[in-house]
Amino acid sequence: MFEKITLHTPRQFVPTDLNAGSWPTLEPLFDKLEQQLANATDAAQLEQAILNWEELSAAIAEESSRRYIAMTCQTDDKTAEQAHLDFIETIEPEEKQRSFRLAKALSEHPHRGGLPAKRYEVFTRDAALEVELFRPENVPLETETAKLGQQYQKLIGGLAVQFDGKEHTLVQMGRYLEETDRARRQEAWELVANRRLEEAETIDGQLDDLAKRRNQMSDNAGFPNYRDYAHRRKGRFDYTPDDCLAFHDAIEQEMVPLLTELHDERRAALGIESVRPWDTATDPHGRQPLKPFDEVPQLIGRTQAIFDQLDGDLAGWFRTMQELDLLDLANRKGKAPGGYQDSLAEARLPFIFMNAIGVQRDVETLLHEAGHAFHTMACQAEALHSYRHAPIEFCEVASMAMELLGGEYLGEFYDTEEVRRARITHLEGIVFVFPWIATVDAFQHWLYLNPGHSVAERDAAWDGLMDRFGGGVDWAGHEQAKAKFWHKQLHIFLHPFYYVEYGIAQLGALQVWANSKQNRAQALADYKAALALGGSRPLPELFERCNTRLDFSRETVAPIAKLLREELAALKNGA
Repeated sequence: MFEKITLHTPRQFVPTDLNAGSWPTLEPLFDKLEQQLANATDAAQLEQAILNWEELSAAIAEESSRRYIAMTCQTDDKTAEQAHLDFIETIEPEEKQRSFRLAKALSEHPHRGGLPAKRYEVFTRDAALEVELFRPENVPLETETAKLGQQYQKLIGGLAVQFDGKEHTLVQMGRYLEETDRARRQEAWELVANRRLEEAETIDGQLDDLAKRRNQMSDNAGFPNYRDYAHRRKGRFDYTPDDCLAFHDAIEQEMVPLLTELHDERRAALGIESVRPWDTATDPHGRQPLKPFDEVPQLIGRTQAIFDQLDGDLAGWFRTMQELDLLDLANRKGKAPGGYQDSLAEARLPFIFMNAIGVQRDVETLLHEAGHAFHTMACQAEALHSYRHAPIEFCEVASMAMELLGGEYLGEFYDTEEVRRARITHLEGIVFVFPWIATVDAFQHWLYLNPGHSVAERDAAWDGLMDRFGGGVDWAGHEQAKAKFWHKQLHIFLHPFYYVEYGIAQLGALQVWANSKQNRAQALADYKAALALGGSRPLPELFERCNTRLDFSRETVAPIAKLLREELAALKNGA
């Protein structure tokens, strides 16, 4: 894998033949960096030490990414699995401790104030945060949680069911929920739900093990609970946990009524008494599922055609990814669930991973991950590895905005009527996802504000949130599946408290899209300029650069809900 990849910029500090998977090879370089920081007699020497540090960080990050990608592409490959585990067990703990020492030396350095203030504002702020939060006793706990998360991925990625006389992954079963035969949809849904329930005790145990370690981490760092620790650790300098709770309320007040309206429309169109969990993905007018492509090469080619129309830079970047074999898009057994974009830090190139099965959601996913990839490409000229990735709240603006901008060109996949259907599906999906985001985030608040809770209490908490944000879906007869439905959300296991960012970013992406309706060329120029900043500026400035606001109060949510309601009405009326 990655045979065509080379370094973006020749190494200056790191040896060209470095084995970034060997701590005895890496340790002398950290020793050398500490000496450089200690011996820096002016700001220029200090800055050079930082550049060397960042070069080494990029080399280690790329090694980590390569191993993670290999493991997720084939979770049943024992060699790839062991290589990933070896890295998180032998390299990451040591790197964290040495990175802390470097951050501490920088934070206390007498010439830190001589660094260019604007250039290093974010870098020195983040270094100070690392010093504030680092506890050596948390390093082994972080290693343990990483290994537990990998076990969850392996378990979920290996689940399959028999349907139509063939074995299907749980991801592949998603296509049957779009079929028009309701009994067949129910059968498919129940097979998946019951297969996941067979593993419920194991999955609950995995979460218990993770929560125990996370709670210990926050206690070690002197925080009253893991929620507050996680928010601080994620560098959320511009909003608080209470702001997230207010966001949940705004979603309940503005988006859930719209979701309920959509479910009522669906119920009436389908001629059913209530909307059941297996009714939410099918076409309400009984039309066959959209089939945007048969094979992955068609998905790639038609997506390329969208970018060719949208913007020359974006088109060129996506073409480069194909030429360098930076796409793994097809679903197969043994492949980890979900989709992601990872960056090869030294090559300064993106890699897209997903599980395409031939449904409209695959088109949206590829546009989404391509947005992340464009972020990576736009930052290639940035010298500091830390600045070549932005806060998640803005990373997801890049991806979600691309779903909306690219969605204007779905004629590459469909005829006119199908384009209208696909766009309705996408916008309704955005309406659906806001309450789901609130559900997942509120659940995590509950999880970590109630340490020591029982499995039954946890199920009840989730059940109540499903009622609060569900928009009236009828789960009668499937109460256990409802109570365990959070088991499918990998963020809860792998990336705690990384989910509310999707909602914050979706508001930003919708603002980018609204801007494009007034002036597409200017909106795209602002979008690319903001992406090129990477993480070099504070979060509010990134939003401002693409002519949007970092705000997720009801004041912003209400007009966005209005925009979605109006756009959906226009599409459904044939506009």
